[in-house]
Amino acid sequence: MTYLEYKIRAVPKGFSKLFFLNWPIILLLCAAGAIGIIMLTSVAGNSWHPWASAQLKRFFVGFVLMISIAMTPIWFWKSMSVLAYITSLGLLVLVEFFGSTGMGAQRWLDLGFINLQPSEMAKITLVMVLAFYYDWLPDERTSKPLWIIAPLALIFLPFFLVLQQPDLGTSLLIVIGGGVMMFLAGVHWGYFGAALSLSVAGIFAVFYSRGKDWQLLNDYQYRRIDTFLDPSSDPLGAGYHITQSKIALGSGGWTGRGFGQGTQSRLNFLPEKHTDFIFTTLAEEFGFIGGISLLIVYALIVVFAIIAAIRNKDRFSSLLIYGVTFTFFLYFAVNMAMVMGLAPVVGVPLPLVSYGGSSLLVLMVAFGLLQSAHVHKPRGVI
Repeated sequence: MTYLEYKIRAVPKGFSKLFFLNWPIILLLCAAGAIGIIMLTSVAGNSWHPWASAQLKRFFVGFVLMISIAMTPIWFWKSMSVLAYITSLGLLVLVEFFGSTGMGAQRWLDLGFINLQPSEMAKITLVMVLAFYYDWLPDERTSKPLWIIAPLALIFLPFFLVLQQPDLGTSLLIVIGGGVMMFLAGVHWGYFGAALSLSVAGIFAVFYSRGKDWQLLNDYQYRRIDTFLDPSSDPLGAGYHITQSKIALGSGGWTGRGFGQGTQSRLNFLPEKHTDFIFTTLAEEFGFIGGISLLIVYALIVVFAIIAAIRNKDRFSSLLIYGVTFTFFLYFAVNMAMVMGLAPVVGVPLPLVSYGGSSLLVLMVAFGLLQSAHVHKPRGVI
């Protein structure tokens, strides 16, 4: 038996693939989803409707999608990477012409059964296409200037399309996620030093352009920055969200007020209590213990995923797992920093906990890709 034949035979077949799933990650995802359903029941006044029941259905659909994707060979998803990326770009273009508007931004496509947010899909398809690119590219070319152009173009195409919606938070997450993929692929650190310098210059330009004809951000985005720097400057206006969020976080103490007893959410002081600010409801009702418990669940998902990436010797699969893991990390890190006042409010949902269709389903699809890479790794090369 040749080495290649050994690797091929070592890959699990049929129903045996179920035994090779990364079950710790699956159980942790279910735990986070259960916490989300509990909190959505609470913020609805101990009612199953309107949010918890819909979230449970979406989680079930997402779970089936995840397992189905996991059972499909990773080579298939690798071959679909470019098409998936092009499709996400096409959907972002369609948003420009046919997208529905909400909260001052045009970000969704109404498909009847779901309002799809293509920018969420773009985060994952970008990870796929960059993993495909660097798997194809020989190592010695990774840091050559000519071969840097393609990944930068792949990153900035969705960045500019999402920025036009406008959705500054998601567009920045796309750039950060793409940059991390390039770093993990082995691109020289000097490029990132140059990017950091340009970022500093860009931040200066953003502030300098305020009030001028060529203003780089929308007025509401500047208000978010003002609120981040000094929430007390407008506690009943732009600073209202973060002020109420901090009150809810602080009032929970160590053990919280108890399930369904959060005054900030019950009396509707807390804005977007079922989506972006649901973590503050969790902290108010279950205190520091509840908040840190969810954080531990998230951290364990990241740890098990990183272990899976390290053990996977296939370059595409390893990069894909790393990319999905970091995207997931960005979700909860930015959301938690946002509601604590450590980052500007940018409208990033708390993964598996916040109410929402697109973010939940896309995240489950992403973990399906992660599971496919884990299941179909050659067992003879660990």
